[in-house]
Amino acid sequence: MTVGGGPVVHGYPHLETVRAALTALYKRLSYDTVHTFDTSVAPADVAFGDQDDLYPGVQRVAREMVRHLRLPDARVIVSFREMEHAAYVELAAGPEYFIELNDRFRTHRRDIGAALAHEVMHVYLHRLDLSFPGTRDNEILTDTAAAYLGAGWLLLDAYREDGASSQKLGYLTPEEFGYVLAKRALAFGEAPETWFTSAQAYTAYTKGLAQARRDAQQPPLTAAGWVGKRRYAKDRRYALDHGGAVAAGGPYSFSLDGGTLRVTFPCPTCHQRIRVPARGRVRARCTLCRTVLECDA
Repeated sequence: MTVGGGPVVHGYPHLETVRAALTALYKRLSYDTVHTFDTSVAPADVAFGDQDDLYPGVQRVAREMVRHLRLPDARVIVSFREMEHAAYVELAAGPEYFIELNDRFRTHRRDIGAALAHEVMHVYLHRLDLSFPGTRDNEILTDTAAAYLGAGWLLLDAYREDGASSQKLGYLTPEEFGYVLAKRALAFGEAPETWFTSAQAYTAYTKGLAQARRDAQQPPLTAAGWVGKRRYAKDRRYALDHGGAVAAGGPYSFSLDGGTLRVTFPCPTCHQRIRVPARGRVRARCTLCRTVLECDA
């Protein structure tokens, strides 16, 4: 895992990979397993003050991450050393896993939980045999999984930035972390903003929440705004006149199937593609995350 030392990148440069990671989680774990993570890691369970003994404290937090991710036979041994990255985990067959933390965490103990959330998630995904090709995309998958399965709010809370210095853990931007946490909050009814100790983390979460809500306001969903609905109606007419081709580049696409026009669009919860007849009001249910969607197709 990386730690930011220079200017922090903002916005949503990895959004498509993040969405693909959410889909992959639901596909690999199933709806039922994802919903066993309906409660996030509690702030009190991973609190680490400067007065706490270093090694007993770091092992306590590591055990909490293992417990949260239901890795009962995974023994995590944590050490510290000087290195470029924030942390590193050795992914062997187990049952022991070795995590190395950057020496800076000896004196920045409040962020040890964030570093361990990412590294223990590597262990969890390794055991699931779930990965993305390439280091960058695989790290984005790990950040996304940590945030969506209830441990990664710590990674966003580790983000701090002022005029003199900055710190950010992980590969996602602060707003992307906020986006994934908002997706989780909308799915599980949580309010992670009450846990943040970083004012910048709170701001990033509110921006991510706005982006996540926009996902549920795209046509053909009935919650779409007037402009989106007007564009969709125009694209649907064009598709009917041109054999299913779409004139504009919206989040949806059309196809003709036996003379019936159908529209395909992403589920706003898990981003699995959903296909329904383009014939007005219709209720659809995502087979992956079981979200019921009201559409005006």
